[in-house]
Amino acid sequence: MKINEVEALVGITKKNIRFYEQEGLLSPRRNSENGYREYSQTEVDQLRQIKLMRKLGLPLEEIRRMQSGTLTVPDGMRRHLVTLERESRNLEHARAMCSQLMEEETPLSALDAEQWLGQMELLEQQGAIFQNRQQGDVRVKYVAPVLIAALMVLLMGGLMGLIAWSLWARPQDVPPLPMTLVLMGLPLVVILGVLLALVQRIQEIGKGEDDDAKQY
Repeated sequence: MKINEVEALVGITKKNIRFYEQEGLLSPRRNSENGYREYSQTEVDQLRQIKLMRKLGLPLEEIRRMQSGTLTVPDGMRRHLVTLERESRNLEHARAMCSQLMEEETPLSALDAEQWLGQMELLEQQGAIFQNRQQGDVRVKYVAPVLIAALMVLLMGGLMGLIAWSLWARPQDVPPLPMTLVLMGLPLVVILGVLLALVQRIQEIGKGEDDDAKQY
């Protein structure tokens, strides 16, 4: 089967399927003639198993251990139940605090956040974990592509500057105009390509496509 057929059959997007392949959870064979991936019923069954476990909330490493046989399904479920029970208690703490805040009907301008944060800290000292949404406010994912793009632009810009300087310093050695345009144009094309790739990457991150791929 081709990846499009598997996508329709299992209900997992191509991006998700490729993500699991990258993670080593799936290893379809490649056609020796055209190099395309070919999926058998084995891969379909594996994808359904992965989808089931991911929808239950199991991390990839646990699924990987199940596939390798170092962790049985019952043991994996027992371990995950402990995690779910802990998360349930944490959610109950958050639910209780939300209910208290709702009952007080205090406007934000008059809310004593320090008092509530103090209560949270006491609960955290007892083992509770509250969601920290501020960790997602700073999109660290943007840093790497922006830095790489900036370095490439600086490198190509420096190359263009070096070419321009050499042409100015040794006018007697200036190549024909077409060659000069090619020498100056190639770095410029690279810069434009890098900037275009950066824009596309930022759009992908903004849409959460990487996060979506890791959910299932």
